[in-house]
Amino acid sequence: MPSDSALRIVWIYPDLLSTYGDQGNVLILEQRARKRGIPVETIYVRSADPVPDSGDIYLIGGGEDRPQILAAERLRRDNGLARAVDRGASLLAVCAGYQIMGTVFGGEEGQPVAGIGLLDIESRRGPSRAVGELAAEVDTGLGGHILTGFENHMGVTRLGSGVRPLSRTVVGIGNGDGTEGCHTGQIVGTYLHGPALARNPWLADVFLGWATGPLLPIDDTWYDRLREERLSTVLPN
Repeated sequence: MPSDSALRIVWIYPDLLSTYGDQGNVLILEQRARKRGIPVETIYVRSADPVPDSGDIYLIGGGEDRPQILAAERLRRDNGLARAVDRGASLLAVCAGYQIMGTVFGGEEGQPVAGIGLLDIESRRGPSRAVGELAAEVDTGLGGHILTGFENHMGVTRLGSGVRPLSRTVVGIGNGDGTEGCHTGQIVGTYLHGPALARNPWLADVFLGWATGPLLPIDDTWYDRLREERLSTVLPN
């Protein structure tokens, strides 16, 4: 990103997929960028509008079944996100948004609904809802941290050969096979709310680093203390 340009954050379809507070991911990125003196421009793209292909970081959140289907239909007709990813933009897709990025997901009655194919995953409706705190060990390629968050979904997701698991679950359900989320290139998918980047600011910095290069350090003492307290209540003794 040129030094005289603002970091462009694109929040996709807040009118359809922002049920569980996932807009907080946008706010965390804005905050952590500005603390480092990085100017930020945030673009809110409603479902009736085209997705611009000029962003640096794209985010899409969670939602209910019908809005998820509508979002998938509109994104299939709009190639803006695919063009942005092709030219090197990064993407965080959460819960319903995560499933949409795959090739297929389960609809309101479990029927298969086509995704947009940016991730080599397939999702379906599972036998029961996964609800509760999740903790997982992150792929060493993304730093090997402990990932935390809150999951609330019916999805079971199978990862194809084109992606790697984002993490291995210690507590919680995630994808349903002992893993949670996935990643490839500069795309990360996860089931986690909280919001995810507020619970895991190191992951916000991964996205900022992809967009801007090496980052100046900032004081995360408050987060480290909160994280240890939270993990002590979530992880098995």
